[in-house]
Amino acid sequence: MNNFSLGSCFFIVLILVAYCLEAKAQACRPSGRIKGKVPPNQCKAELDSDCCIEGKFYSTYTCSPPVSTPTKAVLTLGSFSNAIDGGSYSIGCDDKYHSDDTPVVALSTGWYNKGERCLDIITISANGRSVNALVVNECDSTRGCDEDNDYEPPCGNNIVDASKEVWKALGVPRDDWGELDITWSGH
Repeated sequence: MNNFSLGSCFFIVLILVAYCLEAKAQACRPSGRIKGKVPPNQCKAELDSDCCIEGKFYSTYTCSPPVSTPTKAVLTLGSFSNAIDGGSYSIGCDDKYHSDDTPVVALSTGWYNKGERCLDIITISANGRSVNALVVNECDSTRGCDEDNDYEPPCGNNIVDASKEVWKALGVPRDDWGELDITWSGH
């Protein structure tokens, strides 16, 4: 009977260790920090963008939370046209700009997965509504507070940055655009 008890205890410990290792593998922790720096008048605050704060530290991520069906995320407002954000951000997957009247998105670095989700259609749901949107870029979670990123902080690791058309399709009043808890799923 002692062998049975010892064997049972060993088995339970083994299961707990495996569970902890799996949970740790699924966790997405910050991979670094960036110190905010902004030359005077360099941050473009169009679309209610946040500007880096001089001296503040921002977390960076190379990962995103695990993808599930559906995946919880935060919707933010972005532009993919050359009218506002004329940098390389707008022309990621297909080297094209996209009208704000087109349902397009950028995904956080981990979800973007080095371009593996480029030009995929995802379904975004909130407010009892859903909209299909085309993934056209990465919302960079690894860099920010520099000229290439318009002196904006790095994206969070759980961001779906969306055009105005996505917000309209979800029925969100214009005054409430900025951040919204959503779910998304791939096709």
